[in-house]
Amino acid sequence: MSYNLLKGKKGIIFGALNEMSIAWKVAELAVEEGAEIVLTNTPVSIRMGTIDELAKKCNAEVIPADATNPKDLDELFTKSMEVLGGRVDFVLHSIGMSPNVRKGHSYDDLNYEYLKKTLDVSATSFHKVLQSAKKLDAINEWGSVVALSYAAAQRTMYEYNDMADAKAMLESIARSFGYIYGREKRVRVNTISQSPTMTTAGSGVKGFDSLIDFSERMSPLGNADAQECANFCITLFSDLTKKVTMQNLFHDGGFSSMGMSFRAMHQYNKSFKLCDDCE
Repeated sequence: MSYNLLKGKKGIIFGALNEMSIAWKVAELAVEEGAEIVLTNTPVSIRMGTIDELAKKCNAEVIPADATNPKDLDELFTKSMEVLGGRVDFVLHSIGMSPNVRKGHSYDDLNYEYLKKTLDVSATSFHKVLQSAKKLDAINEWGSVVALSYAAAQRTMYEYNDMADAKAMLESIARSFGYIYGREKRVRVNTISQSPTMTTAGSGVKGFDSLIDFSERMSPLGNADAQECANFCITLFSDLTKKVTMQNLFHDGGFSSMGMSFRAMHQYNKSFKLCDDCE
């Protein structure tokens, strides 16, 4: 059911790779809610994924851009304004990658060149996107920029590794840039701290299945899935949230406020019984 929340609005969606991507779900729903969009990802991701299928479905143009390259971003915003016929109203930053995670380096044995890449792709790229958009005056007044984060920015999550540092930096950028962008252009900047979601990137984290199960048991409402995250993103792009900015908004079924749940404790106690039976 469409509510026309984005009727007449234009936006840019970073990071759609395939149907598992949260960005994919956001793109579909944004168009359903009345928006016109441009899709973007790195050239290699476009070749590896199925973004062309999404573009056809959404009647959207795909503009390749490396979000870590300011020149690419300037070209992306300039061309997007040409394609869409003016400045945009919303931007989704759904980008994250850790070579240390992919290569199996533990947090106490990081490759620092890989760490630089993690921070650049997963966090600094957000600053670059905002800086390019502001320089080109590419976002309309009361526009909205949203980046996807995770609770590991605030608390230690086993095996989340240097991505936790990147998410902490991402949220800091949202606050710091959000103040400047809001003060000068009335553009709001927020992050969504989403439940662990089985995307292509998430599936590369060691023990991710167990993390999803644990958070499901801990959260009173259960994990939020990709489609539910898309729903939340649309509200932040809409005019219903015009005064929400510089916030990290938890969208995790209540996980971030929990200490221990009945279901998690029950499973924990069961593990002791199983061990006793083995003796």
